[in-house]
Amino acid sequence: MSRVSKPYEIVERALELSTADGCVVIADESSSANLRWAGNALTTNGVTRGRTLTVIATVDGAEGTASGVVSRSAVTAGDLEPLVRAAEAAARGAGPAEDAQPLVTGVPASADFTEPPAETGSDVFADFAPALGDAFARARSGGRELYGFAHHQLSSTYLGTSTGLRLRHDQPNGTLELNAKSPDRTRSAWAGRATRDFKDVDPAALDAELAQRLGWAERRIELPAGRYETLLPPTAVADLLIYQYWSAGARDAAEGRTVFSRPGGGTRIGETLSELPLTLRSDPHAPGLESAPFVIAHSSGDGSSVFDNGLPLAPTDWIKDGRLERLTTTRHSAGLTGLPVAPSMDNLVLDGGGERSLEEMVAATTGRALLLTCLWYIREVDPATLLLTGLTRDGVYLVEDGEVLGEVNNFRFNESPVGLLSRASEAGRTEKTLPREWGDYFTRAAMPALRIPDFHMSSVSRGV
Repeated sequence: MSRVSKPYEIVERALELSTADGCVVIADESSSANLRWAGNALTTNGVTRGRTLTVIATVDGAEGTASGVVSRSAVTAGDLEPLVRAAEAAARGAGPAEDAQPLVTGVPASADFTEPPAETGSDVFADFAPALGDAFARARSGGRELYGFAHHQLSSTYLGTSTGLRLRHDQPNGTLELNAKSPDRTRSAWAGRATRDFKDVDPAALDAELAQRLGWAERRIELPAGRYETLLPPTAVADLLIYQYWSAGARDAAEGRTVFSRPGGGTRIGETLSELPLTLRSDPHAPGLESAPFVIAHSSGDGSSVFDNGLPLAPTDWIKDGRLERLTTTRHSAGLTGLPVAPSMDNLVLDGGGERSLEEMVAATTGRALLLTCLWYIREVDPATLLLTGLTRDGVYLVEDGEVLGEVNNFRFNESPVGLLSRASEAGRTEKTLPREWGDYFTRAAMPALRIPDFHMSSVSRGV
């Protein structure tokens, strides 16, 4: 691509080619690096790069404005005009878009819009890889086998519109998942971390945590299904609340289809969801969890609108001091429901005011409780109550009077995150965490551990 090889040039050229009434062009440039290991030894590593271009054409008509969206990867100079024409044809062949709004205007241009895309590479692991090697040696001498992978991606998004917007966002995203297994593979423990650059990831500390959990698992205790006081670690809390966040659309609530619908009509905004002073919030500028400060929508759906591309995002409290404060809206759904515009964002933080770490919460336990490692295979059972089901994984431990006695069997659970917030008796210290279930889609989260007095383990799960 000689004349239009730079992302911003691709955006500008696509906009020049457009003959539609409105046009939005999104160029995504990404690079990634990864490491994989098994049995205390590196197995593979690699670096990849990719480019995707999305063109959104809007066409005005007597009955309203239609939109057409076409995305393609590995776009070359010769692909640009056919791609733009395909988006325009899709718009002209579509009926009026329900979510049609005027394209966003008046947002100051990004100062670095014309700069080359940011890139990652194997050097992101310069400090991490040697430390991981040291962890392999310690694990080997301790009779443990480490398995896992580290992945880092850096994505640069360039957004331009026919209304003059020229915006850019660089998003680093790193994840680490580490499993420790006993040599006979009868015991397993997991730890994960989300990071922007791998400089804050300590393999030695993770290996020590996993060694402790494998030690706990040397004693096996069988427990029946039932309701147990349960300590949910931050990763499990994140998985549950991310699903709640994805289910918090204002339109669905106003139309009576979700747990946030008020009986008789309307939404539950203003209701108290927790007696604890819990605040669930998103902030594109949250330290260590920074995300795009403007809407990037490659398609329209229940929670997004291509017409909102470029709309500035601001810190938003979804739940404040235990009270439901906001539900997610596009400009279109805000107009339908009469609620403020509150687009979804790519991070989520739960603050509970607690100071205890998970370890301190374990030590403060009186009587019997379960300590979970993580959840997986989470699925929705009932949208009206947001009842979810799923399984525990990689270690459930029995705690009695502040001491971990051993590992118990895995369970299937049935719980609603909204119900859990209403019954939580303690929230610990908020910390960055990697959601185990949703780590492929949503990694920027900070959560406390939660103590639930009666978590519902609905059945025993075998063979997990």
